[in-house]
Amino acid sequence: MFARTTTPWPLVALFTAGYLAPYLLPTVVGRLDSGLPLTATQSGAIGSALLLGSAAAGFLLAARVHRVGPRVLARLGLTLAVLGYGGAALSAAVPAVVAGAVVGGLGSGTATAVAATLIAGRPDQHRSTTLGLLGVSALAGAVYLTVPHLGPGHGLPLAAIALTALAVWPLTGRLGPAEPAQRHRCEVTRLPHPRAGLVLAAALLCWSLAQNSLWGVSGRIGLAQAHLSEVTVGAVFAVALGAGLVGVVLAGALGPRIGLALPIGGGTAVIAVCIAVSASATDLVTFAAGEIAWNALYPVVLSYVIGLAASLDGRGRWAVLVGSASSLGTAAGPVAGSVLAAGVGFPGMGIVLAGGLLVVAVPMTVVALRAGRPTVPVVSVDVAVEKQGAYEAATAA
Repeated sequence: MFARTTTPWPLVALFTAGYLAPYLLPTVVGRLDSGLPLTATQSGAIGSALLLGSAAAGFLLAARVHRVGPRVLARLGLTLAVLGYGGAALSAAVPAVVAGAVVGGLGSGTATAVAATLIAGRPDQHRSTTLGLLGVSALAGAVYLTVPHLGPGHGLPLAAIALTALAVWPLTGRLGPAEPAQRHRCEVTRLPHPRAGLVLAAALLCWSLAQNSLWGVSGRIGLAQAHLSEVTVGAVFAVALGAGLVGVVLAGALGPRIGLALPIGGGTAVIAVCIAVSASATDLVTFAAGEIAWNALYPVVLSYVIGLAASLDGRGRWAVLVGSASSLGTAAGPVAGSVLAAGVGFPGMGIVLAGGLLVVAVPMTVVALRAGRPTVPVVSVDVAVEKQGAYEAATAA
């Protein structure tokens, strides 16, 4: 694997390739119903199917990354992403687009599972996560600025995801092969901290559902309610993702100084306010303010949550499982957002989502507070030392 003292650029690239599809969800969903004979709800359902495939891959691979080998699984995931997203981008048939989105989602989930597992095994988890979020935010921002000028159609954002996976594939040679079987003989088979892990997974599922219910319809809010052009909406998204870059840099600079509970609980509460503002926007100023503030905080909170999940298990299983639970919430987001918007309107949807976030912030904060008092099971001296070191590194993040 990587030398622990070097910047894990191949791992950062793999993280970027895996997370790019959720970051481009608004333009993917928005262009499906403009380029294909689909309703807005049907387009949201395809976006949900894509992300559901990503979540399924994470659940299946949570404890198998080291057994199969990070390099093998990373290449498999990137290949599926290239074939799935690339095929969907080139096809005008709805069944082929749906199938390609699901296959591509499986590829994204596989790449994300490998990245999360390897990040959990590093002493600089928060730094690796920060670099990955910086990479995906910068790339997504560039896509949002570029795609509106390249013409209509559903294929462009899907092609961008496929090309990213293709570009990252050669870098997988720097990932580690399968680990020797004897290394796992003395390891604990049960997941440590099951209660905290399950609470965090359930809470993050709801957290991601609320976030992506708005993210999945943000383009429609800008176009239909705020009466902006696609170019203007794309520019707002690009600036918002740029603000996310600044937020992640600040989070990396702060590091352990503010702990885990404050950025997770307090950040989620502020995000709830931003979502309510963005959903009620009827002009450029309000729409831009809500989206930019929200996107500045979202990756900050997410980076601390990923570090919290990694601290629960040094082998990265909780990191993958919690991330997959997040993908389930993300997958349901476009459909939930479309249904809520159709039922109570965009402002009403924002109030419902904001209230849900305030509720779910409580258990996430409790887990973050209790993570500072771990109990490391002593199976053997080597295993205990390995797990304690992994915990300390994640808690420092």
